[in-house]
Amino acid sequence: MVANYEGEIIVNKLSRILAIASAAALIAGSLSGCGAGKSRMMFGTGGTAGTYYSYGGVIAQYMTNYADVKVTAVSTGGSKVNIQSIEDGDFQLGFTQSDVMAYAWSGTKSFEQDGPTHDFRVLGGLYAETVQLITMEDDINSVEDLKGRSVSIGQAGSGVYFNAIDVLEAAGITVDDIKPQYQSFEDSKESLKDGKIDAAFIVAGAPTTAITELATTNGVRLINIDGALRDEILAEDPYYAPLEIPADTYPGQTDPVETITVKATVVVDADVDDETAYKLTAAIFDHKDDIARENAKGAELSLENATEGMAAPFHPGAAKYYKEHGVSVETDENAF
Repeated sequence: MVANYEGEIIVNKLSRILAIASAAALIAGSLSGCGAGKSRMMFGTGGTAGTYYSYGGVIAQYMTNYADVKVTAVSTGGSKVNIQSIEDGDFQLGFTQSDVMAYAWSGTKSFEQDGPTHDFRVLGGLYAETVQLITMEDDINSVEDLKGRSVSIGQAGSGVYFNAIDVLEAAGITVDDIKPQYQSFEDSKESLKDGKIDAAFIVAGAPTTAITELATTNGVRLINIDGALRDEILAEDPYYAPLEIPADTYPGQTDPVETITVKATVVVDADVDDETAYKLTAAIFDHKDDIARENAKGAELSLENATEGMAAPFHPGAAKYYKEHGVSVETDENAF
């Protein structure tokens, strides 16, 4: 099923190296601007055209302001890179899709070759990450129409890649049935504009910057993932949930779009002390209204989103915060 796997591993390693180099540069640049007694944490986000990066910057600022920690948001290759960078000790926080987190904990799918990692804990779920299939081609109106076409299915090893594979397989399509391109959101946007690809999978909170820009400048259509196709995906992989993208989410989108979603989750190094993890959690959820004024995804912050549907244990510090607000979560790694 996975084409050119050795090449994908190389690309993934390069993404991690670039992210670590970027993090090191940011640390060096911040040394003169931060009090000597304030600890520092690196927060892995995602590509610059995605929601992880823009929202991560906001979250990092609130953590810095209210948790007595200097948190720096870093652009990365996304979910898997962030978890592996925590495992390697280079990052202390990271965004990840809830499904990729499940793969990491169990050592399946994108973590099948690397094996499981239990070096992270859940801080909290933040918002729905929407599987968005976009095209500028008039003759692509369903997932089945992707056969024989050039399709961006996300960067190698990314959560987007496995989401795309899940959708394609449910439609009876393999990677061999398409011309796969392993691109970031920004590269997918540019390739669509230049006519180099026919469609792209983008998994991020809607509205997503790359899609909004494309819809504004060139026009783009979102393809429904619904009906029997969606039912099969939900039955096969219970970490997905149905979702409707409301009309007018993007310029020119006059009708709602049916699709599926996973959850954007913040994970933290398991070795972070309980008090710090507590303060990091409080920095987000005690200020959710303020965060919502800075980023639209903040409107989805809630105790329910934070705690439901997790396939890995919570950090005890985060669990303490939720317990104080009437919600019990699992912290025992043996429960998963």
